Amino acid sequence: MPKKRYLEAGQVVGTHGIRGELRVQPWCDSPEVLASLKTLYFDEGRTPLRVKSRPHKNVTLIQLEGVDTVQDAAALRGRILYLDRGDLKLPEGQYFIQDLIGLSVVDADTGETYGTLSEVSPTGANDVYHVDRGDGEVLIPAIADVVVDTDLDAGVMRIRPIKGLFDDEN
Repeated sequence: MPKKRYLEAGQVVGTHGIRGELRVQPWCDSPEVLASLKTLYFDEGRTPLRVKSRPHKNVTLIQLEGVDTVQDAAALRGRILYLDRGDLKLPEGQYFIQDLIGLSVVDADTGETYGTLSEVSPTGANDVYHVDRGDGEVLIPAIADVVVDTDLDAGVMRIRPIKGLFDDEN
């Protein structure tokens, strides 16, 4: 499955000040990650935007080139901003959530297919993977003791479930 070049990075949720700064709710790891980018995009990557950004509490404040008034900024409320995956270098073993969605989740030892990864929920300690089994959903902690291997090219995540994770285990 080809990877999308442009990924949803956040949403404009309001304005800040009177000079056209946008308040953006980041959809990445942190406001700092979003603030590190110099170019963002509208229209699923079709419209590049030169930006100056800074983290501010739980949001990122972004100044777009050509947006200089609070009225111009207010007109952008609700718009989705995208990033180019090539602009971010992920550490080894970290993945874009959008690349994980749809992976087949299989047992690392038996090869049994448990289902499809359908959602990722961030929690305080670690992320939680939602696995759609067809007849319900199972939540899997995204920890090294459970997730053995993630192979995006093959479309597979191999896990070693902890005792009691699936109802049919003893």
